[in-house]
Amino acid sequence: MSAATRLPVADSPALRRYVKQLARRHPRMLFGALGLHVLAAVAALAAPRLLGDLVEAVEQGTTTGYVDRVLMVLAGFLVAQTVLTRYARYVSQVLGEQVLADLREDFVDNALSLPVGVVESAGSGDLLTRTSRDVDQLGWSVRMALPEWTIAVVTAALTLVAALSIGWWVALPCLLGVPPLVVGLRWYLARARDGYLRESATYSAISASLTETVEGARTVEALGLEREQVARVDDDIRDSYDAEKYTLHLRTVFFPSMELSYLVPTVATLLLGGWLYTRGEVSLGDVTAATLYVQMLIDPVDRIVSILDELQAGAASLARLLGVAHVPDDRTEGEARPVDEQLDVDRVRFSYDGERDVLHDVSMSVGVGERIAMVGPSGAGKSTLGRLMAGIHPPREGAVTVGGVPLVDLPLGELRGHVALVTQEHHVFVGTVRENLVLARPSADDEAVLAALESVDARTWVEALPAGLDTLVGSGGRALTDAQAQQVALARLVLADPHTLVLDEATSLIDPRAARHLERSMASVLEGRTVVAIAHRLFSAHDADRVAVVDGGRITELGTHDELIASGGSYADLWESWHGRG
Repeated sequence: MSAATRLPVADSPALRRYVKQLARRHPRMLFGALGLHVLAAVAALAAPRLLGDLVEAVEQGTTTGYVDRVLMVLAGFLVAQTVLTRYARYVSQVLGEQVLADLREDFVDNALSLPVGVVESAGSGDLLTRTSRDVDQLGWSVRMALPEWTIAVVTAALTLVAALSIGWWVALPCLLGVPPLVVGLRWYLARARDGYLRESATYSAISASLTETVEGARTVEALGLEREQVARVDDDIRDSYDAEKYTLHLRTVFFPSMELSYLVPTVATLLLGGWLYTRGEVSLGDVTAATLYVQMLIDPVDRIVSILDELQAGAASLARLLGVAHVPDDRTEGEARPVDEQLDVDRVRFSYDGERDVLHDVSMSVGVGERIAMVGPSGAGKSTLGRLMAGIHPPREGAVTVGGVPLVDLPLGELRGHVALVTQEHHVFVGTVRENLVLARPSADDEAVLAALESVDARTWVEALPAGLDTLVGSGGRALTDAQAQQVALARLVLADPHTLVLDEATSLIDPRAARHLERSMASVLEGRTVVAIAHRLFSAHDADRVAVVDGGRITELGTHDELIASGGSYADLWESWHGRG
């Protein structure tokens, strides 16, 4: 899949804005978690100071009672630290779950708002990878990595303050560890984000290749393309291997270099503290406490650096999830509203790639309640024109209007009340038959649902199901045949009750006799509606008010069935050929 067809990725400012937005949604829990982490870190800082004082007291001579009291106080702080840490982690993980739920809901909203044309051009692989792998990666980062990183940052900051409180001299050993830490971080962060984005993109490519191969398995076998498809998947896997090898290289260089920044401060504290002690400028207790504090810094700093790698992967996943919201809308909602249901196509041109037009200066008016059949050879532009007439795509030039208002100026909710598209593609959602149908009209009762099923000739087999309307269908439920699934989709459309229907070979998966019966049974439902039917079965054209012949991205003939037969043009040839008389 080319880069031009991939969904966008959010930039760093967009990530920061979204993180701030999430923080504002849960202020009480956020500050509660931070407060508990601070208290837990403060409790942990008591140990080095107490141990330093104990060492100095032992050096000067003390009693076992004093030692016992210090140990009791130390045990109290350790218990407090344990309890506070436990609740801090609990609150952090609850916060993480709530944030993750917000992220998922926002992603679903953004994904459902994507223009259909963008989804089709991007393919299913990229979107599937974002909904699966990226969500999983981000879930781990939000639940575990981010809380642990927050704990480490708070602990490191307070530990450093405690160390410096002993004396100015402690700052010198700590500063020695800064240069290798800063250099390593700058080198790593400059490369990590792009590396992880590339890694995620290769997973999208693999998903796309596998999905397309599986969905088109029959075509692949029929055309003998097995080796080509295997080679394509191998290339995608090779790209993924190279991307993962690159991020692994970053880690193998970065983490060992960090070890130096951990070791130097501890050794320097012992050496400098020992030298100052021999000069009588600091006490043995100060040297002990300072060394323990600097040693304590290693663990949180190491966690900060280690988890930073996971956060980079999580940030890359978040950027990909937020990128879905950055797809530009293909419509601008206006204030004008249709005065009627007249559908007009005015000098329309359309291109999928922005360069080569597939529709050329097409014009047609569809009267209110009229039935138009669009016929023509495969690839002529019938489906593309149907999508424009349903408001799926905006035209490159010209306009498609309903009641004088461009379809792309209507809010999607209002647009679907005027015109809707039904294709040979359909989906059965996980749930009951009733739940699948009332998606179109949540207020519909069983009587309305059964009436919709009856209008598409599906009531009999639905009522024969083990639980009728309450039968579970979809993944994990009762499997429906292609014809049954298509009837459910059509019944859903009946409940939606749009005035104009664009049927793009909507009965192609049903055998001809059943399709004919279905179309007859729908006649009463379609009465008074505007219907644009795109079909390869010419009996649909025979029943229509007018027939539009589409060829080469143009309407080459337009008239009634009898008129086009009498004219002796391409439609007459198609009719004779279909009846086996050509």
